[in-house]
Amino acid sequence: MSAMTITKNNFQEEVLQSSVPVLLDFWASWCGPCRMVAPVLEEIAAQRPDIKVGKINVDEQPELAQAFQVMSIPTLVVMKDGKVTAQSVGARPKNQILAML
Repeated sequence: MSAMTITKNNFQEEVLQSSVPVLLDFWASWCGPCRMVAPVLEEIAAQRPDIKVGKINVDEQPELAQAFQVMSIPTLVVMKDGKVTAQSVGARPKNQILAML
């Protein structure tokens, strides 16, 4: 499975009601570190069918970025059962991202 685009329209269904943990990536197209993390997240999405990887473009979804108090990007958030269980700011290597899960 590949990373899916999360918007305010599908957030409830894809994230809050998800039966599996969700790794959210808050990003923007102009962000260099975001572009470094993107292939790693796609790799995780492909290798881990037991989780969902969602990408939230902060420029297109400012309400979601504000709801999670995202001040810098990339910000990664892990949600389980509708609750935040882990969060990190900045580009991280794959092993650190997996450790959040």
